Amino acid sequence: MLQVFGVQEGRLTDLSPDPQAPIQTQVPEGAVWIDLNSPKRLEENLVEESLTIDIPTREELAEIEASSRLYQEDGATFMTATLIKRGLDDERPEAAPVTFILRGSQLVTVRYSEPRAFPIFIRRMQKPGQCPTDGEGIFLSLLEAIVDRAADHLEAVGRTIDETSLQVFERSRGRRQRTKPFQELLIKVGEEGDFTSKMRESLMSIGRLVAFFSAVIDQRQEVKEDRVRLKTLQRDIQSLADHSTFLSGKISFLLDAVLGMISIEQNGIIKIFSVAAVVFLPPTLVASIYGMNFQFMPELSLWFGYPLALGLMVLSAVLPYFYFRAKGWL
Repeated sequence: MLQVFGVQEGRLTDLSPDPQAPIQTQVPEGAVWIDLNSPKRLEENLVEESLTIDIPTREELAEIEASSRLYQEDGATFMTATLIKRGLDDERPEAAPVTFILRGSQLVTVRYSEPRAFPIFIRRMQKPGQCPTDGEGIFLSLLEAIVDRAADHLEAVGRTIDETSLQVFERSRGRRQRTKPFQELLIKVGEEGDFTSKMRESLMSIGRLVAFFSAVIDQRQEVKEDRVRLKTLQRDIQSLADHSTFLSGKISFLLDAVLGMISIEQNGIIKIFSVAAVVFLPPTLVASIYGMNFQFMPELSLWFGYPLALGLMVLSAVLPYFYFRAKGWL
């Protein structure tokens, strides 16, 4: 899908061509930001011919080498970063590359996913007086929105970890009360750990992009404001990376704690079976003795032989139970 945006009266305006209209040969006049979201080949050709650039393919976007992601060619600056898409709580996060191309005063974005930062940024820039007037300003504002979204994601992870921690270590009247089975908690902790790992990779790629663009900016003698914004972005990215490392440590601790709780639960169950086996073993021995078919067994001829055998079985079961209680094993 091809979306074209211009800036009028300080707000972002949609200049996208009508999908039902004949295919155009030029990008609409006044275009500042061209967003290629899962573009068709005809849409790529339109942008390439209008701006005389070579848009990277989907396979090229997946390259991880810095030379393939960050470079300048034919007067245009190409920068690719990995962004995270995560919607609902039960939706698995997706990491996908997004390319930013600066050509003169125009910005081109190429993506094959829908990170939430993009629609949020578009709605924000459509308010009066919020939108920069050139592609470079939109690019920096979009990067700031992406970093803000990453911060929101990490805050959500922190809240989830705190809630899960309460569920794991919650105590009520001296006994642990679980709101969810430990297996579900284990899956939840694992998902948050996987998402935090993906977020750290995304922040690293964004940090590389910002450092590269900062080097490009340093070659100029103007736009001091852009340098300040880039330094602020770098500090924010570094702080978020440190925070993700802190969250990873908490997740590792919580994962070990959940596994430990599962082991305690399993050990408690095994202990119950072990105690039950020990308690019923002596009565079984007594019953086995009096179940033998020997001819001369004095107790068989006694009128109290049957109550005596029952009493011995009960006593042999009760004595081990109280012994275990005295030792604190129960």
